[in-house]
Formats: sequence, structure tokens, C-alpha cells
Amino acid sequence: MRLWSIHPKYLDSQGLLGLWRESLLAQKVLLGQTVGYKNHPQLIRFKNTKDPILYIGTYLYYVYVEGESRGYNFDKNKIIKYDLTVRMPVTKGQIQYEFQHLLEKLRVRDSSKYEEVKDEIIIETNPIFYVTDGDVEKWEKIKSNLRIKV
Repeated sequence: MRLWSIHPKYLDSQGLLGLWRESLLAQKVLLGQTVGYKNHPQLIRFKNTKDPILYIGTYLYYVYVEGESRGYNFDKNKIIKYDLTVRMPVTKGQIQYEFQHLLEKLRVRDSSKYEEVKDEIIIETNPIFYVTDGDVEKWEKIKSNLRIKV
């Protein structure tokens, strides 16, 4: 499970479709409707909010919007609830880490998307997030072979 902090516009088709499915799974986990993934590190930041279902739903809403803009038929009714006024912090180090992680994936599976985004300087986040100073988030499972531009 990867719940990207970076804006879903950077994802290729495979990544965006996967993000939609994994975000819906995360919502089910937070609702207590699954047996697995209950302690997945990607869920920590949502569990730490006052209303995890609202925050994952808002996150999902922005994934839905990106999907719609690309012509996908994501079912908005699967989102339990959302509120476009809520925001969550994410560190600058996390954004940089995730973007490099994505570039490694794109380099292998979608060279045209890689070329489109590789020179981005200011990385946008999923709109639920606002950026704060800091290193990679403590909950992140860092890949040792990843080249990080920090």
C-alpha cells in the first residue's frame, strides 16, 4: 500500500489506478472492515487525526478528481465522507523522498510520464496536505537503494 503525499497528477495510469484501489482499501481498514493491513505504516497519519474516515475520504476525493480529469470512471459514492476544508501536515523530506521513489518507478514502467515530470522543481502535494519542514516521515519504510535529492 502506498498512499502518496505528492499530487496524483504525477502518477502514470497504473499508479493512479493503484492509488484509487489502495486508498479505498485504506478506508476499509480504517472502518474496521478488513482483517489485514491494520498496522500498515501508511495509515499512521490518518489514524492520528481526530476523524480518520473524514481525512482518508478527503484524500480519496482528490484522487477521484484526478481520475475524473483523466477520463476514468471512479465511483465517488465509495467515498464515505469528505471535507475540502481539512488539511494535514507532511514534511518536505517526505515529499522529496516520494517524488524520487515515483521517478524510479516511472523510469522503468512509463518513460513518457517520467520525461514529463522528471524535471519538476516544486513538487505539489495531494491538496489535503500542507508542507512543513522536516525529514522523511518516521512511519516511512525507506528503500535503501533509492537516490534521494535532499
